[in-house]
Amino acid sequence: MTDAVGRSQRARRSHRRIHAAVDAVLDVAVQKHAGSLLEIVQAVGESRERPITVAVDDLAPGVWGQRREYADHDEIVLARSLPSEARTLAHELGHVVFDHPGATAEVAAVAAEDDLIAYMLGTSAPPEPPVDVDRDLHEWEAEAFAARLLQRLAQLYRGHSWRPMLRYDEALG
Repeated sequence: MTDAVGRSQRARRSHRRIHAAVDAVLDVAVQKHAGSLLEIVQAVGESRERPITVAVDDLAPGVWGQRREYADHDEIVLARSLPSEARTLAHELGHVVFDHPGATAEVAAVAAEDDLIAYMLGTSAPPEPPVDVDRDLHEWEAEAFAARLLQRLAQLYRGHSWRPMLRYDEALG
C-alpha cells in the first residue's frame, strides 16, 4: 500500500464515529425494549423505517455474512456453522448502520486467476491484491462497530439488567 493511500485511509478511520454509532444503536435498543442482539437488529430496522431480516444460507467459501439491499428492506445473511454468529451479525449490522453498499458473493469470493494458480504451484510471487480503500474502510468500520457493540453488550449483560445502565450512560451524555 502506498503511503498516500495509507494516510488517506487512516485519516478517514474514526473511533469517535464508531462509538457514536454504537451509542445510537444502544439508545434505539432501550427505546424499543430490545433485549437480544437479534431484537436490536430488528429495532434498528424499525427506527430506520426499513426492516432488516436475518437469514441463514449457504454462502461462498470464506464468506461468513453478507448484507443484501432490497428496494424495501435490508437482509443480513449468515453462513451456516459460523464460529461466532453474534460477531458476524454485529459486523453485518455495522454495514447497515454505516450504510455501506452490499457486495455480491462473487466479488467477496477469491477467483482462481492465473497468477493465483501460479503462486499456489510455487512458480511465482504472490499476486498483489488490488487496493480498494473504500472497501477496506467499510470492513474496518463494520469490524470496529461489531467489537465495540459486543463489548458494550457483554458489560451490560454482566449486570443482568442492562437498561438501567444504558439510562445511566444516557444521563452522563
